[in-house]
Amino acid sequence: MRFAISIPQFVADRTFDADAFRAYLRRAEELGFESGWTQEQVLGSSPRLSPNETLAYAFACTERLRLGCAVYVTPLHIPAHLAHSLATLDQLSRGRLEVGVGSGGRNRPFAAFGLDGDAHIARFTEGIRLVKALWTEDKIDFDGRFWQLEGASMEPKPFQKPGPPLWLGGGHPNAIKRAVKYGDGFFGAGSSTTAAFADQVKVLRDVLAEAGRADFRIAKRIYVAIDDDGDAARRRAADGLAYIYGRRGMEAVAVAGTPEECVAGVREVADAGAELIQFATFADQAEQMERLAAEVMPRI
Repeated sequence: MRFAISIPQFVADRTFDADAFRAYLRRAEELGFESGWTQEQVLGSSPRLSPNETLAYAFACTERLRLGCAVYVTPLHIPAHLAHSLATLDQLSRGRLEVGVGSGGRNRPFAAFGLDGDAHIARFTEGIRLVKALWTEDKIDFDGRFWQLEGASMEPKPFQKPGPPLWLGGGHPNAIKRAVKYGDGFFGAGSSTTAAFADQVKVLRDVLAEAGRADFRIAKRIYVAIDDDGDAARRRAADGLAYIYGRRGMEAVAVAGTPEECVAGVREVADAGAELIQFATFADQAEQMERLAAEVMPRI
């Protein structure tokens, strides 16, 4: 079992604490976390730092920790720009980058990005194919529906060959099939319950068997709150989820409570098939990370 932690991204205007940020990441390395993860949200009222700039800063603060974003909503990106930016991060970190990608669903504000939202799945899959071509081919001839390149090249390629590990998610069976076709791993969303994740893993294992793939990882993000007062932890999780998603009623997706309750909840996720578990905490992130490492991780 491997563990990951969310990177602090919620930073209000003029409140970024560089010393605390560096200390958090270095402590994550000391505590044995395999990786740290950002998320992407360009528009919205919550003050979330952009993933790539945050990752670049985080790489400079660390030596061993793998870092990534889960997920980039790639239909809103130009593949050439994204491919070059990610290759740059992988070079700067000497091969410590992880990449999660998602289609984002039909209800994204496509017009804000100069798009009409039509055929967003086709745009998503074509974009992945183009990013991979830019990462691996010396001369790119690409005749797609949305993007066309003739005799193009992009340097530098990523440090990792053929590229950083690519994670896909999604709950629909078609999304799971795309994960196996295009990705190196499946990342269960934090907004899905453990029961839903277990169902997704069952479908995933069938698809992997049909495709004859063994080199594939399974991960799950868990929103988590730990406290000696279980009710206080559950209130923290409810308030945090309402802040992130802008609505109440999502408490079922979180693992929250006393240390014993959190151990039980995390074990359920592991038993459902997760090989990598990413903890996404709310307030007091450094203190929560310490408690998870001391009171939960050793018991999974």
